[in-house]
Amino acid sequence: MNEKICSGLLLYLLGSFLFLQIVLHCESSVNLPLSVLLEKYCEALSARTNVTGPYCNATTDQIGTCWPRTSAGELVERPCPEFFNGIKYNTTRNAYRECLGNGTWASKINYSQCEPILDDKRKYALHYKIALIINYLGHCISVGALIVAFMLFLCLRSIRCLRNIIHWNLITTFILRNVMWFLLQMIDHNIHESNEPWCRCITTVYNYFVVTNFFWMFVEGCYLHTAIVMTYSTDKLRKWVFLFIGWCIPCPIIIAWAIGKLYYENEQCWFGKEPGKYIDYIYQGPVILVLLINFVFLFNIVRILMTKLRASTTSETIQYRKAVKATLVLLPLLGITYMLFFVNPGEDDISQIVFIYFNSFLQSFQGFFVSVFYCFLNGEVRSAARKRWHRWQDHHSLRVRVARAMSIPTSPTRISFHSIKQTAAV
Repeated sequence: MNEKICSGLLLYLLGSFLFLQIVLHCESSVNLPLSVLLEKYCEALSARTNVTGPYCNATTDQIGTCWPRTSAGELVERPCPEFFNGIKYNTTRNAYRECLGNGTWASKINYSQCEPILDDKRKYALHYKIALIINYLGHCISVGALIVAFMLFLCLRSIRCLRNIIHWNLITTFILRNVMWFLLQMIDHNIHESNEPWCRCITTVYNYFVVTNFFWMFVEGCYLHTAIVMTYSTDKLRKWVFLFIGWCIPCPIIIAWAIGKLYYENEQCWFGKEPGKYIDYIYQGPVILVLLINFVFLFNIVRILMTKLRASTTSETIQYRKAVKATLVLLPLLGITYMLFFVNPGEDDISQIVFIYFNSFLQSFQGFFVSVFYCFLNGEVRSAARKRWHRWQDHHSLRVRVARAMSIPTSPTRISFHSIKQTAAV
């Protein structure tokens, strides 16, 4: 019994001694610098390779790549590091180092094939900056052109028919939309992340004007379709119906979208959408439907113009033709721009860069195109503006003549009021 106790005690002491040695060895290993541990690891790997003749010893470089024991005169390739300075690299590429003939490593290591793996924002940082400049430039030009067009429709009362009132409202929505876009750009990233209520309101109002853009394009198509295809007299059309479609119908759509965002995606000022969630389709769905209906309208309108109205030369028919041409240009333009948000541009760099620039240009210059086709190239607007300009010139020259006549001295020759009137009438 005593022998068993003594043998057990001896085994316990031996085990304790071995455990203490292991712990001490682990502590000494942990306290070693990382570079020393890498050296030991590299030497352990090289111990398995048999090298004859002069050779370069196993070593590690500053990046941490292990260069194993290698015969003199050979070129060694090793995989690129997975991480270095917080940047991820492509490990399928290789780095190269030469073992010189005298058994020493070359001081220069070839890491030129190691490419960093960057995310899209860092990879296309320069292109995003250029696209942002294009966006600001395009929106500034669009706002300037839209304001000029708005003032022309406001001042030229002689052209205020229903068709031009529709153009006027469409231009108004683009002005408001561009102004809201500038407000969105002024929102700081911290405010965007904190999801402030006023920030969410700006996003909501911006999306409302986006929807009104397309509903007023729908009003444009609906008006032309009613007047040309259905041969319905435009005098019987009610202005309040189109105003209701363009301004009021988008309201419940945006309210429903805002409620959905509040309960399901209440973050980042409601700008953008999370993968797998479809709250934004509450307002994007009606916009797509409006675009599809407008394309059907345009198909019917072009079909009628190609058959019945080709030979007609009345002024009203000519105006319809010009309006159809403008809509044929603008509707695909607006539709293509909007549909780009649903298109995957592809994985290659060229597709991504083309998508960035193409989308930025079309998105920012929409208002400019609308003002050009619906106002500056509108024959009625140009004719009325020309008449208004000539009338102003005549009125200005008349005032100058009267002022000159009034400035003529009355002595020694007296000038009667009758003679002044005669002078002014010349």
